[in-house]
Amino acid sequence: MASYGQWLPVNKKATPETRNLYANLKRLSQKGILFGHQDALAYGMGWKYEPGRSDVKELVGEYPAVVGWDLGHLELKKPVNLDSVPFMKMRAFAQEVYANGGLNTFSWHLNNPLDPGKSSWDPMDSTIQHLFKDRKALKRYKSWLDEVADFMKSLKGPKGELIPVVFRPLHEHTGSWFWWGRNHSSPEEYKQMWRFTVDYLKKKKAHNLLFAYSPDRFSSKADYLERYPGDNYVDILGFDIYHRLPADTSLTAQATQTFIKETRQMVETLRQIGQEKNKVWTLSETGLETVPLAHWWTQVLYPIVKDAGLSYALVWRNGRPDHYYAPFKGQKSAADFKDFYNHPNVFFIKDAAREQLYAPVPTQPKQAKN
Repeated sequence: MASYGQWLPVNKKATPETRNLYANLKRLSQKGILFGHQDALAYGMGWKYEPGRSDVKELVGEYPAVVGWDLGHLELKKPVNLDSVPFMKMRAFAQEVYANGGLNTFSWHLNNPLDPGKSSWDPMDSTIQHLFKDRKALKRYKSWLDEVADFMKSLKGPKGELIPVVFRPLHEHTGSWFWWGRNHSSPEEYKQMWRFTVDYLKKKKAHNLLFAYSPDRFSSKADYLERYPGDNYVDILGFDIYHRLPADTSLTAQATQTFIKETRQMVETLRQIGQEKNKVWTLSETGLETVPLAHWWTQVLYPIVKDAGLSYALVWRNGRPDHYYAPFKGQKSAADFKDFYNHPNVFFIKDAAREQLYAPVPTQPKQAKN
């Protein structure tokens, strides 16, 4: 295996900090896993846009190591994203995460470039096929990518350096709920869309991006790679998987064990692919809505991610009383989350800061937290 210093992003013009981040993500994945939470600094249960707050921080005393954001509606030039987060605030939050030593990752629930009035979730077969035949629609998509590139290049650190981020476009494509999903495009069409997107953003000098490929549930190595655009177009291998409980509560324990077993099998397949391709691998989205299982963190998530070589695992946002994925004070799984936090190989932002993700790879190994 190559030394960590030889782990390079697919963009040969990636900034020094972006190259350092990639090598450090790989290095740190051998020691433990970074914990992430979507929109963690922006809002939580019963609060919005209060400086210094995070539901996770209020439980364990520090922020998650990874914070996820979504660019949906940026392409429409709207001031707020599809979850009502103002892009100006998002930029400031991303800068704060970086200043604190953490990692930002961005997904993009974009509208349909053939019909901008349709959301990601509006089914529209053959969008990608038609996009590359429709000069007006392709021009529109390029203008949307211009918005993405401009936003990414507006993320600046204290010395004016571009802040490195993980960009995760066209995700969950093994499902069919998005217009770019499996039932709406062929494997070759999806690959074409991915490659065009990466090439265009590189041309626009967004040299602070690491590109993450993240299907939803998959059944095998071949299934995972069916729409894979190639090693020169992907930095990070991920997948999204959510734990959903059966309506019949008597089946909860059995269904949960099945989820653990199947998800860990997917993680092991991902490990194999990552090792073969010399890529970083991650659990790019996961969670159990409202976390009704008191020991979900230590008895479900931890067995899935333990010693798996994963770079990070990110749970989704705390959006409403019926739609949240991280615990908060008084929540049923809060005590268990503290136990999860105390695992020496589960890393939050202080650990990430200690590891200096954006600095050259250290020659001497650092100690994990006690």
